[in-house]
Amino acid sequence: MGELTELVNHHNHLYYQLHQSVISDFEFDGLLKELTDLESAFPALRLPDSPTQRVGGTVTREFETVTHRYPMLSLGNTYSETDLTEFDNRVAKGLEGAPYAYCCELKFDGVSISLIYEKGVLTRAVTRGDGVRGDDVTNNVRTIHRIPLRVKGAGIPDYFEVRGEIFLSKKMFSQLNKEREDIGEETYANARNTASGTLKMQDSALVAARKLDCYVYYLLGEDLPEDNHIGRIRLLEKWGFNVSPTYRSCSNIREVLAYIAEWDKSRHDLPLETDGVVIKVNAIQQQEQLGFTAKSPRWAIAYKYKAASVSTRLNGITYQVGRTGAITPVAELEPVFLAGTTVKRASLHNANEIERLGLCIGDHVFVEKGGEIIPKVTGVDMDKRQPGAKAVTYISSCPECGESLIRVEGEASHYCPNDQGCAPQIKGKIEHFIQRKAMDINSLGERTIATLYERGLVRTPADLYDLREEDILGLEGFKEQSTRNLLDGIRASIQIPFESVLFAIGIRYVGKTVAEKLARHFRSMDQLMAANREALLAAPEVGEKIADSVLAYFANEANRTEVERLKKAGLAMEVSGKEPEKLSDVLAGKTFVVSGVFAKYEREQLKELIVSHGGKVLSGVSGKLDYLLAGDNMGPAKLEKAEKLGVKIIGEAEFDQLIGGR
Repeated sequence: MGELTELVNHHNHLYYQLHQSVISDFEFDGLLKELTDLESAFPALRLPDSPTQRVGGTVTREFETVTHRYPMLSLGNTYSETDLTEFDNRVAKGLEGAPYAYCCELKFDGVSISLIYEKGVLTRAVTRGDGVRGDDVTNNVRTIHRIPLRVKGAGIPDYFEVRGEIFLSKKMFSQLNKEREDIGEETYANARNTASGTLKMQDSALVAARKLDCYVYYLLGEDLPEDNHIGRIRLLEKWGFNVSPTYRSCSNIREVLAYIAEWDKSRHDLPLETDGVVIKVNAIQQQEQLGFTAKSPRWAIAYKYKAASVSTRLNGITYQVGRTGAITPVAELEPVFLAGTTVKRASLHNANEIERLGLCIGDHVFVEKGGEIIPKVTGVDMDKRQPGAKAVTYISSCPECGESLIRVEGEASHYCPNDQGCAPQIKGKIEHFIQRKAMDINSLGERTIATLYERGLVRTPADLYDLREEDILGLEGFKEQSTRNLLDGIRASIQIPFESVLFAIGIRYVGKTVAEKLARHFRSMDQLMAANREALLAAPEVGEKIADSVLAYFANEANRTEVERLKKAGLAMEVSGKEPEKLSDVLAGKTFVVSGVFAKYEREQLKELIVSHGGKVLSGVSGKLDYLLAGDNMGPAKLEKAEKLGVKIIGEAEFDQLIGGR
């Protein structure tokens, strides 16, 4: 286990830090699976830096509040070069004429984190909070591959602390929003807030799926080997931490201003959002000499870039219809150059945003890219508004099919309810169905789907399985080989497992993760279709919104017919693994949460026993829970909550008695 842990961590370091792959994904997955199996068999021998923690799986109901050993103070901000010169004068005065230098670093738009290492092992990760106290998010931070779980090398202190910024890259943020749009959820406004929310999610497996990243920028501790900030940054690089290569030593304030000017434009080419530059006095002894105010250090300051903004004419508003029928208004702009690209369109999000802005067609509007991947309209230049301009009236009918729009109470977006006859919705459903995370039919694409739809060959996903060679050969660009490839890809999708089929049919709010949990809980499409609201709410991670959406989907006769056609086509409609053998009904109607390490059973064995005796296994403690089956080393928050709610807490011996002394 020790050898495997070291080997997998080595390959993780090569891949995530040095961008090198010396073994195949298949070989890597094999090593990781071997380690996972061993840890399941011998949980007490799992090492604290085991790479299995990267994939998550820990559920944290409440985040413990922790007092920072070294307070995480905020920096003073400025948008002015004059203020920077005054800061430099204060530094010179405070150092009484001694020579000094600065270190300049880009200020990334993420979530500040404190990483605590003892004996070289990551033992705790704490958010900034109020600067004095923050939340313990260690389980979630362990899923971030760029953060070392163990640091090796000469001269590593027994205790040290690393400060960094956890962020969501532009690519991952865009991908996440595309996935949310795909299941009918509101998209996230910006990457920084999304990273912050992700870090506080209760299920670390969901955190792992979002692929957060981290840049570190500060090292704290006693008797550290380097006496200047840049030396310590280089030490962090040597120890395997992810440091942005954009830092630079500057001899004076002129070089600082040159650095700021250089990155004003170049920063837009980086894979993450930046909002400024942090300037620090380099020598640690001089930092200590300058000291702190009540709120911030006197030896550092943050220069904030003004959000890139321009004014241009609003020529009109178009309305896009998504797969779920959600209507997205888009501003059609007079083309204008902004932050490295020419902008012609900008999202207006929904009717509330248009009303808030008070838009009129022909207005000159301000467009920004600060902190946003997609440009957004932030305001109206009232000085340029034409006399008699009329406010924009939001559309009341679908721009594609003419159906009257609806707006669900509590939601910001309007929807077209004509999901069976609105062309963008129909094509969008098929595009969703064939995507990699669903049925993975890579021989199909948007253009082919549009052609099949226009020819009347495909109106629902089930129609794909009725396609014949003569239907395809007549289409533009298709010859014998490409036709065979397309049909072979469709036929191959029949092997896709049930959980992917459930995601593919496109129930609103049922994303990939929820589909997997529903599949494992109900085990077949027939049982899911027969479930009432109470049964759905008893499933893991299913709330009222998802439950109501599932009920509404299967209440629609057209959807039930579609599922029946897919079943006849041979698609998987139940989980492939065998259900635990039914032993008795002694636990019928009883619910359990299993947590901790047990002497007699593995955790999965206990879950299978509960199900085989008629009980149900839930993921979280609530007032409706019957039993918390508690082992050693279980989370204190879960135990405390169970005690507070009056949930009965039992051990292995009491569980054996419940199932008849097995």
